[in-house]
Amino acid sequence: MKGFKPATPPDLPVSATAGVAAGASPSRFQSFDLLATLVAVVAPDGAVLFVNAALEDALGISRRSLAGAGLQDWFTEPHLLLNALHGAQVNEFAALRYDAGLRRLGGDPMPVHVVVAQTDSPGEIIVELLPLEQQTRQEREERLFDQAQANKELIRNLAHEIKNPLGGIRGAAQLLQMDLESRELIEYTQVIIHEADRLQSLVDRLLAPHRRPHVVGDVNIHEVCERVRALIMAEFPRGLTIVRDYDTSIPEFRGDREQLIQAVLNIAHNAAQALTDRIAAGDAEIIFQTRVARQLTFGKQRYRLALELHVIDNGPGVPDSIKDRIFFPLVSGRGGGSGLGLTLAQTFVQQHHGLIECESMPGRTDFKILIPLP
Repeated sequence: MKGFKPATPPDLPVSATAGVAAGASPSRFQSFDLLATLVAVVAPDGAVLFVNAALEDALGISRRSLAGAGLQDWFTEPHLLLNALHGAQVNEFAALRYDAGLRRLGGDPMPVHVVVAQTDSPGEIIVELLPLEQQTRQEREERLFDQAQANKELIRNLAHEIKNPLGGIRGAAQLLQMDLESRELIEYTQVIIHEADRLQSLVDRLLAPHRRPHVVGDVNIHEVCERVRALIMAEFPRGLTIVRDYDTSIPEFRGDREQLIQAVLNIAHNAAQALTDRIAAGDAEIIFQTRVARQLTFGKQRYRLALELHVIDNGPGVPDSIKDRIFFPLVSGRGGGSGLGLTLAQTFVQQHHGLIECESMPGRTDFKILIPLP
């Protein structure tokens, strides 16, 4: 654009309007700090009257420094915002939307969807910024949450529908076996009983997360990882290396330790089974990595701190045919797999107000568990 020279956002001066934003936030704006979206209240010329905490974090600069400065200076195309503000001032529209690039200290521009809206107060215009990456992430999380809820209802209903006649089938086979003398026919009834027991076990596993009470206590995530590591190494003692990359500053949090062990174990066990060829070659690797994420939004909520637990393997990756369905019940990329491990893991993590995400390509599959921290 002519006349605009891209540069690092300058040290912004505090103007006469700075008192509005630099001191205590006006009470009518304080609720904006509870939002995960980026919000600013500006004058018609773009001077900042207020920015919420989310926008403060995104820009990497305090609201005191932003007060009175031109918000347009933080956009890659400032004239678009100025035109929108002018249109709002002369009542050309109630709200205007467009896509733009938001400049940040020490980072590349962030693609955002801008919403400029009038307010009832003259001289104040609300500018809402929706990070496009965050918007895509939220949509994906909503799909995962809706999918998990649908899975939960499907599993419970299906399990009960299977369980009731299953008991009758097993009982009838036992009674029939008592009246049979032919060894060959008895073998048939034993097959029926064995398969009924197998289906009963499957139904019990489907219902397990909904039957067992949520036992809450203090959880150290590294104790969880070490327990899982010991179990995996006992089953795969050769050809597999488990690398520990822990952030030991992560605090304990309230949760169900056994559920989290089971969730991490299900993911790690799936990874180990996918590494069969590499285990045979002696170069299979699983990484347990823990980090603290700050100012993270997931599950439609914004959290100051969250646990990030990564279980990363160097296997062949999740098959493309099931990538979008790996958390569905009875979906498995492995012959003979029940397809319940990841479904149960997602259920257990969601009971901790968290979620599991997966990024996979040949040579690297990363399951990321996110759980809010106090």
